[in-house]
Amino acid sequence: MKKKIRAFSLIETLLALFVISESVLVIFGLTKVLHAQIMTQALNSSKDWQIFCEQMRSELDGTQFVKVENNALFVSADKGIRYCFVSDDFRKTDDSGRGYQPMLYQIKGAQISETQQLVEVKVEFKTGGVRTFLYNFAQKNK
Repeated sequence: MKKKIRAFSLIETLLALFVISESVLVIFGLTKVLHAQIMTQALNSSKDWQIFCEQMRSELDGTQFVKVENNALFVSADKGIRYCFVSDDFRKTDDSGRGYQPMLYQIKGAQISETQQLVEVKVEFKTGGVRTFLYNFAQKNK
């Protein structure tokens, strides 16, 4: 007695190869989409920095320089304002540290220094890179 053994036919083999090749193409396409999203996030960091700089300049235009102390910038407008790095963001609070207005996120560190009313804010991002913001209060007071 001969038993009939079931095997792959040529059509079934070609169909399996087609499915495998299409799966590889789908995975390749998803990888390209993921790469594009990562690149967009990198550009988004630049956009965040530009917005931060514009916001800082417009806020500092209506203020008077008070001091830089303990890695924080103190200015006065109608009331005292403090700009500083806390935890993982750069924020604006009142001069006693109350209130919370984050201005820039995903920061590894920030250092604020002042020389003859030229304020320098160096920001190091968690994603890498260091950026510097400069504001000259002395020029504004002339």
